[in-house]
Amino acid sequence: MDAKKIELLAAQIRLETLRVIHSLGFGHVGGSMDLADLMAVLYGEEMRYDPKNPHWADRDWLVMSKGHAGPVVYATFGLMGFYPMEEAYTLNKPHTRFPSHTDRKLTPGVDLTTGSLGQGVSTAVGAAIGNKIDGRDNRVFCIVGDGEADEGQVWEAFHLAYAKKLDNIIFFIDKNGYQLDGSTEKILDHGDLAAKVSGFGLYTQEIDGHDVRAIYQAIENAKAKKGVPSCIVLDTIKAKGATFAEPKHEHSSQPSEEKWQEALAASEKALAALQNA
Repeated sequence: MDAKKIELLAAQIRLETLRVIHSLGFGHVGGSMDLADLMAVLYGEEMRYDPKNPHWADRDWLVMSKGHAGPVVYATFGLMGFYPMEEAYTLNKPHTRFPSHTDRKLTPGVDLTTGSLGQGVSTAVGAAIGNKIDGRDNRVFCIVGDGEADEGQVWEAFHLAYAKKLDNIIFFIDKNGYQLDGSTEKILDHGDLAAKVSGFGLYTQEIDGHDVRAIYQAIENAKAKKGVPSCIVLDTIKAKGATFAEPKHEHSSQPSEEKWQEALAASEKALAALQNA
């Protein structure tokens, strides 16, 4: 893997995620920005896909179970050529193809509609089972929030994935420590989240969710594991790179235009620094 190329892509995704949400003026900055590094590794290195044929039967699937992180999905798909990037600047506006939560009937590249927390994990397991039945070797990558893991349905899906020996699915838990109403520790403490997932039989790794090399290696480790599903717990910083939201671990943000411009300028500067390195 060319780590510099992937880090550059992650910086581009972060900037475009900010631009997408800025087009509306408010939105789910926190849980979108912290996934830029993962999305860069997935779409810059790991996944099979065809932007000109989003429903290609042999593609790898992405299921953003925490569907409110749609902006980082839209930014990534735009950069990968599924549509002109500027189209995503209509986020959640009338007649848009880019709703605040991902919708497979509206946005090219979205494989499953998500937003009702917990349900995307179950549908991702269903997709993995379907691909197994069809004899396909493609994979399903499912992204789950640590707050979303409050939902019992998440754990039922993990149980089913283990029982069905789904080695064609990799779950990612975005462990940023915060959810809508505060810290996950105070709202519903999971304890050692990786140990809990491992207790359900999944091959589980916990890594720095902003280290593209670690993300890549963890995915490679998971792909080599046969007969069991995998889960990678990503230790992330909520709102990573958004100057108005990161210090406060904001789930959703509606800053002033001045604060938006400061954040966009900081993101552009970070991208330029990588381009010139």
